[in-house]
Amino acid sequence: MDAMQMVIPVLGIAAAAAVTFYAVSFSEIRERSFAELEESEDRGGGFRSTASSRQTRARRKAEKEARKREP
Repeated sequence: MDAMQMVIPVLGIAAAAAVTFYAVSFSEIRERSFAELEESEDRGGGFRSTASSRQTRARRKAEKEARKREP
């Protein structure tokens, strides 16, 4: 038997195993994130809105500018 006849099926099996691993991993991550979202909604939380992100960026920018003016 030629070496290539042995290598190609082995590479195919390894590729299938890698695809399966990543599919299962991403599925578990998605399920975990949905569970965390449900828990945070039960506590009255949830994801931050874009307005909160903008406020955070504005605060950081103001702090950075204030540090530049101090010296």
